[in-house]
Amino acid sequence: MSTVLITLAEPATTSPGRLVPAALIGIALIVLLITYFKLHPFLSLTLGSLVVGAVAGLSMTDTIAAFTDGFGSTAAGVGTLIALGAMFGKLLADSGGADEIVDTIVGRSSPRSLPWAMAAVGALIGLPMFFEIGLVLLMPVIFLVSRRSGVSLIRIGIPALAGLSVMHGLVPPHPGPLVAIDALKADLGITLGLGVLIAVPTVAIAGPLFSRYAARWVDVPAPELYESGPEAEGIRRPSFGVTLATVLLPVALMMGKALADILTAEGTVLRGVLDFLGTPLVALLIAVVVAMFTLGLGAGMDRKAIAKSLEQSLPPIAGILLIVAAGGGFKQTLIESGIGDLVATWVENSGLSVLLLAWLVAVLIRLATGSATVATVTASGILAPLVANLSVGETSLLVLAIGAGSLFFSHVNDAGFWLVKEYFGLTVGQNIKSWSLMETVISVTGLVLVLVLSLFL
Repeated sequence: MSTVLITLAEPATTSPGRLVPAALIGIALIVLLITYFKLHPFLSLTLGSLVVGAVAGLSMTDTIAAFTDGFGSTAAGVGTLIALGAMFGKLLADSGGADEIVDTIVGRSSPRSLPWAMAAVGALIGLPMFFEIGLVLLMPVIFLVSRRSGVSLIRIGIPALAGLSVMHGLVPPHPGPLVAIDALKADLGITLGLGVLIAVPTVAIAGPLFSRYAARWVDVPAPELYESGPEAEGIRRPSFGVTLATVLLPVALMMGKALADILTAEGTVLRGVLDFLGTPLVALLIAVVVAMFTLGLGAGMDRKAIAKSLEQSLPPIAGILLIVAAGGGFKQTLIESGIGDLVATWVENSGLSVLLLAWLVAVLIRLATGSATVATVTASGILAPLVANLSVGETSLLVLAIGAGSLFFSHVNDAGFWLVKEYFGLTVGQNIKSWSLMETVISVTGLVLVLVLSLFL
């Protein structure tokens, strides 16, 4: 494994003795506000930023300026991508395209291969969708497949959840990876490629393989829900091939840009075209426009129905946008305080791999706050000054190490924990032995694969 050497940055403008307490107090306040007082993460991150600046010795003017700069740049760089991703995901669900992918894969699977098929379904649905949306969408399928096949609910459900969770934590255009990419100035195409490379074996290990053991520890019947559901009037599902091609379109465009940057000479027409088409904003915009035709009109939706679907996709993500942007503001406040430079010094003297450090920081914040997004944005802010001497590939691996750490051991302070528990009808203990351990397997496997890839980059 390559050990990254960190050079010292400019000295912090505030007293080094105040920096660590400032960061710890700020993070502790955010944790307390979110977990005990149940305050919205947007308000918690905002208040935490002001406290960090005050304790670190920054003037309130500088603190507010740092927060607003970080808020604005993150909203501009990430917010538009989240909005476009939500639009795409809503069209995929409303058109029946997601159901078509699910039914096609499951219909061609034997009982023995069903866990693998469900892992593939979870990963495909999780590629363009937020975890919560994908989970709600897949619940009817998980229950029906379990009952009709006679296979354990946990054996069927865990692989699908693994596919959703891995994509959410490791693969852009999900909010967590996008925030880390923006904060660490990583290349999105390369991060996407490496993320998919790590995601495939991670899903296999944490999904079908782990579910063998989880199904022995937790044995519950599938709830008697979703036995039948009529199709919406006038809606006909788009074909599997068309749906799959539409889902993979933005991924292909962004991967094309990454390959062009590596394989083609700078200044050529081909590279210019691929760079433009593979820009995340353009790639997702193209995907949404194409989906309006292939998924919307192709499913028999009229213009009003398509417009309504796109409109309804945005309100549910308003909170996510504010949290992500406020996380960017908190990140910038940490940077301006100089805590990142102090961490850089500590890393250089400790001899720890920056990748391992990134994972550990994200794990600690994840355990404390229960939020993968808060863990990602906070860890990215703390580690941002450490990327100066990293190569492009190493910076992308740093993003993925943070993403893996942000998924570690979901427990009672995580909304996803309760969502899975209630849907599956589990006790807290059963949920820990299945869902929480699955998340831990994802996190540790992701770290191991990141460290393995670092040997070659």
